Amino acid sequence: MPLPTSRRRFRAGIRRPRLPLLRAPGCPALATLLTASVLAGAYVAQAVAALAPHVPLLLAATALSLAVEGVLYRWQRGVPALFAKAHADVTVRHVLRDLLLVVGLLRLGEQHRETQYAPLLAGLLLCYALHCAIQAVSVLVRRTRTLPVVTRNIDASVLRLSPAPPALLRRPGHRLLVFGLPATAGLTATAVTDDARCAAAGIGLSLVLALGGLAVLSLRLLPGRRPAGEQEVLAWFDAWLADYRPTVGLYFSGGPSSVYQAGMWLEPLARLEGRPLIVLRERHMVSRIPATDIPIVCLPKVPTLMRLEHSTLQVLIHPSNSGKTSQVLRIPTIKHAFVNHGESDKLSSCNPYAKAYDEVWVAGPAARERYALAEVGVEDKDVVETGRPQLDAVLPYAGPPTGAYLTVLYAPTWEGWDGNPGNTSVIEAGENLVRALLADPGVRLLYKPHPLTGSVDPRAGAADRRIRELVRAANRARSGPRPAPSKELAARTAELDRLTAAEFREGADQAERMLVQSAPPPGRAEAVSRATLAWEKAYWASLPEWEHQVVVDARPSLYSCFDVSDLLVSDVSSVISDFLASGKPYAVTNTGGLTEETFRARFPTVAAATVLTPDATGVPALLETVRHPEKDGLAEARAELRLRLLGPSEPSSQERFAEAVRVLSAKAAAHRARMTGRTAPGVPGPRQALPTPARITLPAPERPGQLA
Repeated sequence: MPLPTSRRRFRAGIRRPRLPLLRAPGCPALATLLTASVLAGAYVAQAVAALAPHVPLLLAATALSLAVEGVLYRWQRGVPALFAKAHADVTVRHVLRDLLLVVGLLRLGEQHRETQYAPLLAGLLLCYALHCAIQAVSVLVRRTRTLPVVTRNIDASVLRLSPAPPALLRRPGHRLLVFGLPATAGLTATAVTDDARCAAAGIGLSLVLALGGLAVLSLRLLPGRRPAGEQEVLAWFDAWLADYRPTVGLYFSGGPSSVYQAGMWLEPLARLEGRPLIVLRERHMVSRIPATDIPIVCLPKVPTLMRLEHSTLQVLIHPSNSGKTSQVLRIPTIKHAFVNHGESDKLSSCNPYAKAYDEVWVAGPAARERYALAEVGVEDKDVVETGRPQLDAVLPYAGPPTGAYLTVLYAPTWEGWDGNPGNTSVIEAGENLVRALLADPGVRLLYKPHPLTGSVDPRAGAADRRIRELVRAANRARSGPRPAPSKELAARTAELDRLTAAEFREGADQAERMLVQSAPPPGRAEAVSRATLAWEKAYWASLPEWEHQVVVDARPSLYSCFDVSDLLVSDVSSVISDFLASGKPYAVTNTGGLTEETFRARFPTVAAATVLTPDATGVPALLETVRHPEKDGLAEARAELRLRLLGPSEPSSQERFAEAVRVLSAKAAAHRARMTGRTAPGVPGPRQALPTPARITLPAPERPGQLA
């Protein structure tokens, strides 16, 4: 929902909370039905008043319908879509409202006054004709501004990009309400005063507004005002690829809720030698990728994607599988590595889709064994152990807590697609676990639910809401010293926002964002990395040490939560594998109805964990072992399991990851050379190279850094 300011801040990877919808708590369907009923009732009342005729009722019903329309487009934007499905979209509703006013005028006036109102009716119809014309031109303008390639962190100014037309002209519902309001007001005034000049003035003003809007949009279709055409954009893109010469990239396709899967690989990718690139397939994902200086290109169509075949790109890493992954796997000049977005004992960590890639990069020996046991077609020679580069910065275990409170991180996973009750502890055990942890006066709880919690099973979403309320209630029952508002945190937040934010007009479209998010200045990545670390330090220092926290925002990160926690409670997921990098104690909840022996045997990542039952009876004993390490009999097992899951500490995961990229790049180069050598002179290959595009002079690119 747009913020009520002339400009808004967009932070890549850091979203503002959406304004609450006008809905009854827990009853969105009831609120929708109530709003729709009020609007329908207003039209019925207006019809009755027009036929009666009854001026006060006509006036009240018209005002009510206009007010409800405003509410719909401000807080209940799903309701207009429901009306549209019933062929009662905003145009139909507005025409009906005005025609009922005309009927009321005819009923209120003397006999044989139809000729007096005929010009008004003609003007009203002309207003709607202009509305349709504006909508048609708006569609044409939008098409000219929908480019075949969407970019970020790339200078695309040569494509004649410009600010988008005013948002009001591109939104038919809002536009009709605003442009048609004078006509409706004039007709209403005429119904009250019986003076036709009021209606004439209102309709005239609506016509002026509509003609002005049509003129503004039509100017955008002039040759000099349009962005570059499709072929010109593709020629520019080919020239940019030739000048930038990318070597390794990240390929990602998915929805907003899965963006974290790509985000965790941005820093390891930016640290590589060469020229990294991020390849996306969905236009809306360009703005959702977390802050980075790496060039981002979105190639929605397959023919545009295939232009990468003739680039210098050698390796693409894939953090997730999607239907569109098969399209990029067709490119024979690029080697593909599946790196996943986390490793666990779940079946999804050894998906048969993995055999489609040239190599599968895993953290340690345990994942190699997992693929061998799963027998999904992934050959051992194609499995490469690279560690988890994201975990190199996780702080190691430094002994038991020394402060007044023991910090426990409860980070359950989501319910998954298969409905297995053992996937998440939120439904069966979440509230019991949280109550048991909150019952200890020396515990500070950090609750960080998975972003997809409740997306499949409504019970998980309901349990998540109840857990959050338990945390809030526990905070209300606690008291203690609270630090003064942190000036340090405010300063660090402002600095980080300054480095990572881009200024967009409220109605900016993708073409305008491409213009605003141009090539980043040198050194911005390092500055953002330092600012992020400083922000995290200031953030944790600003919180009362006794206060429980619900962590759901992009900042602080999961790994930052690892660093301040003394204990992790989670489920069978990649979270426990990553947490092992710290060497700290962890517990896993057994909610699948298995015996502890079977549970440990089936899930090797549980080997060094304390197993908790759904009733959470083992929580007090677990907390005791964390406070007194001499009672912890799993420390040695954690060290051994860390080696199996994540591999050795030396060389570092980033070094092993970089080496895997170098080796696979060499394989790609050798394969390309062999294919070139096998092609006889004058004989086209399987896919003839694209014609050399017209050269477009670009500034010499610099190697990007990580964030910004």
